Amino acid sequence: MTKPKYWSQAKVFLSKKDKVLKQLILKYKGSLKTRKDPFFSLCKSIVGQQISVQAANSVWKKLENKAKRIAPKNISKLNNRQLASCGLSRQKILYLKILAKKFITKELDIKKMKKMSDKDAIKYLTQVKGIGVWTAEMFLFFNLMRSDIFPVQDIGLLRGISVNYKTKYPPSELQLKRFKNKWSPFCTVATWYLWRSIDPEPVSY
Repeated sequence: MTKPKYWSQAKVFLSKKDKVLKQLILKYKGSLKTRKDPFFSLCKSIVGQQISVQAANSVWKKLENKAKRIAPKNISKLNNRQLASCGLSRQKILYLKILAKKFITKELDIKKMKKMSDKDAIKYLTQVKGIGVWTAEMFLFFNLMRSDIFPVQDIGLLRGISVNYKTKYPPSELQLKRFKNKWSPFCTVATWYLWRSIDPEPVSY
């Protein structure tokens, strides 16, 4: 597990810019870390779509037990019944199967993505059925460790902002825009600390 090179610089930058974040940075230890395993990361994001962190963790543990190891060939070998027994919906089963196939055939080229801008990388990933903007952002966040990802569709981020900045839930588009401008180019780090403030366990995909 490795942490981003920009993390220390980002903490100093955000602490100067934002009193609330300064307190969170002082309170919570640790940092964003990556496993450097693209398939694992995308699978976990798909499993976590539109369900709570607790529910996603429960499904994920069952999937890990069933697959033995989260790898394209292992997932593709599991039949629909086996995947459904992990708590996966029909849609998510389809998405995982498509993803596994794209990794096996090398149709999805992660190395190519590393050279793309955030916007282009999100566009490239969302061409895969089952990968929407949020899932693509989680991948850029947790696997590629891009520094300025601000996932405005993420419930945890919206809750974190609402709780820490005493705003209504969900915050307005204008408020979100202001936060993005204030925290850029380190929105990833700001988001990570806001997640930590509402969930004691660091989130990872």
